[in-house]
Amino acid sequence: MTYPGSVNAHLLNRRELLSRAGCGAGLLGLASLMTDEQQLSGSTPAQNGLPNPLAPRIPHFAAKAKSVIWLFINGGPSHVDTWDYKPELEKRDGQELPGFDRFTGFFAGSVGGLMKSPFKFSQHGECGKWVSEIFPHLSQHVDQMAFVHSGYSKSNNHSPALFMMNTGFTQMGYPCVGSWVTYGLGSESRDLPAFVVMSDPKDRGLPKGYSLNWGAGFLPSVFQGSWLKPKGEPIDNLQPAPELNSQRQRAQLDFLARLNQRHYARHEAEKDLAARIESFELAYRMQSAAPEALDINQESSTIQTLYGLNDERCAHFGKQCLVARRMVERGVRFVQIYSGGNENQRSWDGHVDIKGNHTGFAAETDQPIAGLLADLQQRGLLDSTLIVWCGEFGRLPFAQKSQTPGRDHNPNAFTCWFAGGGSKGGTTYGATDEVGNEAAENRVSVHDLHATILHLMGMDHTQLTYRHNGRDFRLTDVEGQVIHDIIT
Repeated sequence: MTYPGSVNAHLLNRRELLSRAGCGAGLLGLASLMTDEQQLSGSTPAQNGLPNPLAPRIPHFAAKAKSVIWLFINGGPSHVDTWDYKPELEKRDGQELPGFDRFTGFFAGSVGGLMKSPFKFSQHGECGKWVSEIFPHLSQHVDQMAFVHSGYSKSNNHSPALFMMNTGFTQMGYPCVGSWVTYGLGSESRDLPAFVVMSDPKDRGLPKGYSLNWGAGFLPSVFQGSWLKPKGEPIDNLQPAPELNSQRQRAQLDFLARLNQRHYARHEAEKDLAARIESFELAYRMQSAAPEALDINQESSTIQTLYGLNDERCAHFGKQCLVARRMVERGVRFVQIYSGGNENQRSWDGHVDIKGNHTGFAAETDQPIAGLLADLQQRGLLDSTLIVWCGEFGRLPFAQKSQTPGRDHNPNAFTCWFAGGGSKGGTTYGATDEVGNEAAENRVSVHDLHATILHLMGMDHTQLTYRHNGRDFRLTDVEGQVIHDIIT
């Protein structure tokens, strides 16, 4: 017989000892796992005693989306030839537009008369959305899309407009959207980059402005986009040198971390130090995780066909969309895919032959993006993944004079659409004037788009700041309004 305080009260028989030991070991494992996933109160995963800048962080409020896939339609897609149907433009084909400023576009001396779209439009979905014939697959998903038809930007030149759309500023050197998102929320994945970028793979080069479009600016470099090369090994040095086995590599990283811990203890204000150490650790973990995530051969033939991998016109973009889905499945926070490269006709920049230009690029992207939407939905991921379709500006409703007419740049009007991630499918917000020359109704700035993306990710754009050179900077500068009408 025992009683509280008795010596025998603390003795266990063999069965009780094994039971408690087994449960204790399990709880230790669970605690470690929950700490890694930041599920324990106050847990902040660290690497080698240094704070982990990519540790998951709690959003400002309940988020509707956990990740973003931005389909960047590089070069400036023509809204009046894709999603913004303008029957008045057909009626006034060849006419002049009174009061039009010829310097709106980039080539003031080449402006012709108003030009109707060379494409037929028809209505689709329960919402009755008018869509160009160049999107036979995407037109079947309009009830999942929230269209913004009244976008406008601040530059008619590609590089500044690309910087504006990506960073909120027309100048280089500022952090991009993906960097701000990962700075604010961290990463759900310990073994893959938080922010991944894929450029056009068909020997077309990077978009104008190059890697500055996915740079971290003055944020710590760990928040910049990880560019997957379109040809060859997607990530440099992913395979360790033959003479460097796992044990030796781990020993090197541990030794480096100990040295940096000593330095960090004396200079805690050096926030970039922890970011650099985490980049070394992440690279080490990626050696095993990245090849698996990038291996689309693991996907069934049905899924590969859904993305158009059996069609040589769109297989390259389909592979990237499929990789994007595999990335967000594994906790990657932000993925950006560029359609189109550096030069005019190698992107959606249809100065000449707008019909041929947009027909070709639409054929490359239509089925893969539709496949991505369908695949995310069937996997239950569309609700938590925000899809953004947008370029840097739109195009003028006028003909740009040439043997085969095209359209010049138009910063005063563009269309973008959202799908999933808390956006309200089957809706349309804003409008351009009757010929599509300017955003006229419920005008939406680039800062408004950014504020809306951050809101869907659970962040107040006015509160997501970073102190640099004595000033608190934010993605939306001193502007930006959330477009609540397109949010569920």
